[in-house]
Amino acid sequence: MKYGFYPGCSLEKNAYAYNQSTMAVTKAFDIEFVEVEDWNCCGATEYIAIDLLPAYALISRNLAIAAKQQSEQLVAACSACFLNLKKADHYMGESHKLNEKINKALAAGGFNYEPGSVKVRHLLDIIYNDVGIEAIQEKIIKPLYQLKVAPYYGCLVPRPAKMGSFDSNEYPTSMDEIMRALGATVVDFPLKAACCGGHMTQISEDVALDMMRRILKNATDNRADLIVTLCPMCQFNLDAYQESVNKKFGTKYNLPILYFTQMIGLALGMSEQELGIGKELVSAKAALTNISEEPPPKPKRVRRSKEALPLPVLEEV
Repeated sequence: MKYGFYPGCSLEKNAYAYNQSTMAVTKAFDIEFVEVEDWNCCGATEYIAIDLLPAYALISRNLAIAAKQQSEQLVAACSACFLNLKKADHYMGESHKLNEKINKALAAGGFNYEPGSVKVRHLLDIIYNDVGIEAIQEKIIKPLYQLKVAPYYGCLVPRPAKMGSFDSNEYPTSMDEIMRALGATVVDFPLKAACCGGHMTQISEDVALDMMRRILKNATDNRADLIVTLCPMCQFNLDAYQESVNKKFGTKYNLPILYFTQMIGLALGMSEQELGIGKELVSAKAALTNISEEPPPKPKRVRRSKEALPLPVLEEV
């Protein structure tokens, strides 16, 4: 399987562990990535809020290069990069006026992009749909038995619905299914698609910390050993600001935040060092000791007697 690949800024810096584990895992499934040549930053979220046209021109330059490299499918592991690339392609196709303006800007650098030329996909989509659960299970060497995980998708990958999604917009389950296939125990996690605050820490730290607190509390209340995510920003916020959350709210959260590719790699028998585990701020070392060689016992099915639940009887009128 061969795809174009847009790494984005995060995977080369603060989310290097994500990039490291992604390359190790995809290689195991014979996935070949062709990196976009001379790619540039997608602008994250701030640039779009400041000036829409140059922001979309900046993003579309990457699409134009990918199309020139004949990459019909472009994969992004970062949720912000994925959404920005997808939005640029979608809105260029939806608005002839915007398309015209963006291509005029691209022409100054010798580029052109025809919307729809490249299909933008998230890494989770590739692993879940193209690799598939069955192929993952076939390669498992060390199942993650009895490790309780809370899969956290964040708000960017499942939405917006109008552009189509490979999973539910409100309650996605693809990463849950992958974690179960690895042998892990997936805990109930209602806030799995809630926002972590993104760059809100730079605007209103109090608001951002409360958003993170809710997510950490939800996972902790459901007895998760760790949170598994697919987004560098989500991982950074919940990991780097966890101490700040504890100081502000008087809590004692100590919940590791790892990437879903790291979990897959562990189950495939790869070393923690190979997967970048240990680069997180809240250490996952203690949580990973919960992995057992034995699967958890199946819950006993409780059968209720007819006497315990009598059927209602209508009185004759």
